[in-house]
Amino acid sequence: MEKAEGVCGKEALELLNCVASSSFDQDKCIHLLNSLRKCVLDKKVKKFSLAEEKQTKIEDTVKNKTDL
Repeated sequence: MEKAEGVCGKEALELLNCVASSSFDQDKCIHLLNSLRKCVLDKKVKKFSLAEEKQTKIEDTVKNKTDL
């Protein structure tokens, strides 16, 4: 089974990889930024979060409840 991708996740990942590339191409990154912006507006995205952040918050919550 494939891992579910978040809303506009593909666009966000492509933009991040563009700016991290050793052969940085500003024009390409601007194009990808515009694609991400369009997706955000089309899908009415309010906020992004990373999967690791969600998992850490869940683990912290479970840990705090077991410490009581």
